[in-house]
Amino acid sequence: MDTASFESILKTILIILLIYFGFKIFIKWFGPVILRYFLKKIGNKFQQQFDPQAKTKTKKKGEVVIEKKPKSGRKPDKNVGEYIDYEEID
Repeated sequence: MDTASFESILKTILIILLIYFGFKIFIKWFGPVILRYFLKKIGNKFQQQFDPQAKTKTKKKGEVVIEKKPKSGRKPDKNVGEYIDYEEID
């Protein structure tokens, strides 16, 4: 059975601390830049999805486009069922 020497335990602890503090410093310096990049990317996707003018911005100047709403296939059903009157029993 191999026993761990004091030097190898100390080296392992120092490597773990170096990785921990290195990651902490990396996130502190580059975290805001990375976060800003992803937020800008998500914001652009959101704007493209919900901006009605985004589709018309790619059209040529002077081009006329007529967009119609799709007709709803479902009509409201006025016969929704039978009304049942009830009394509350104490």
